[in-house]
Amino acid sequence: MALQNADTTTTVQGTAIAEEAVAVHHSGQPTPAQVLSWLPKDATPAQQDSAIRANIKIQPPTYSSRPDTLGTPFTRPDLDTFTLSKPQWHGKSLVQKDSVYKPEVIAWRQGVGGDPVPYSIAGDNVVTSMLLGCFVIAMVAIAQSKQFILRQAKNFLYVPRSKTTEISETSNELRFQFFLMLQTCLLYSLIFFYAVHDFTGQTFIIDQYLVICSFTGIIAAYFLVKLFVYWFVGWVFFDKKNNLQWIKAFLFLVATEGVLLYPLAMFMAYFDLGQKGAVIYVSIVLLLSKLLCFYKTYIIFFHQKGVFLQNILYFCALEIVPGIALWGVLVMACSYLKINF
Repeated sequence: MALQNADTTTTVQGTAIAEEAVAVHHSGQPTPAQVLSWLPKDATPAQQDSAIRANIKIQPPTYSSRPDTLGTPFTRPDLDTFTLSKPQWHGKSLVQKDSVYKPEVIAWRQGVGGDPVPYSIAGDNVVTSMLLGCFVIAMVAIAQSKQFILRQAKNFLYVPRSKTTEISETSNELRFQFFLMLQTCLLYSLIFFYAVHDFTGQTFIIDQYLVICSFTGIIAAYFLVKLFVYWFVGWVFFDKKNNLQWIKAFLFLVATEGVLLYPLAMFMAYFDLGQKGAVIYVSIVLLLSKLLCFYKTYIIFFHQKGVFLQNILYFCALEIVPGIALWGVLVMACSYLKINF
């Protein structure tokens, strides 16, 4: 019986040694389990690690020698066309000419993708630059054309006599007045953009800067059309001198509107002014402007004739109706440019 057990033990040990030999012969080096079996049971982890490092050598990877016709990312890279601008893909591929082939886009993410920061007007550098530019233009215009502004404000409240010689504006004064008119158009467009963005939260099909430029172009075209209509009506019904006086007064009013609207644009952009306060502010500015327009047209065109009804008709036809038309065009443009979900 003892002899039989000894034979069995010998047979098991021989089988294990044979399997171990086969494994070593198949892989060329022993497995980690085999190396650990050679050590005593009280071997420390450092000794185990040293033994594994001494007996098992890490072999360099072997790439396939077959040609890679698809340029898959799991084969050897094309070192001839490898550059730092394309480290994740290979230069030659059958689908490289396809429009949907975007090898520069990494197919995985490292870490957790965060939520994008929502757009805010206060954090927009371009809008901030626009407001800063408007402030600089207004300050330079006021500093360089102080006498012109005081003279325009003084002449606005009365009509010079027929024999009084008018002082013509210099080129610098006309240039600054032109810049102030452009500032008025830009501020009107910014305020309308603020209202649309905050009140309705609409998303446009084009960039927000192009939307602001579109609104500015519409408002600038509105003022140009009004100037042409004023000139044409004055050329038909009134004399040249009165017509010129009214056009100068109108340009001065438009430039003044821009100066008055600048604080509103700043408060809406950086201090979260509510829609109700913005509507009240714009209504007050427009009301004062229209009242001054009504007064100026009366003392220029209709004061000597003593007719009041014609002044009302003139005011409604050339002030109220174009303003309503401008609002309709801006709403239509906004509806056309927004994304309809």
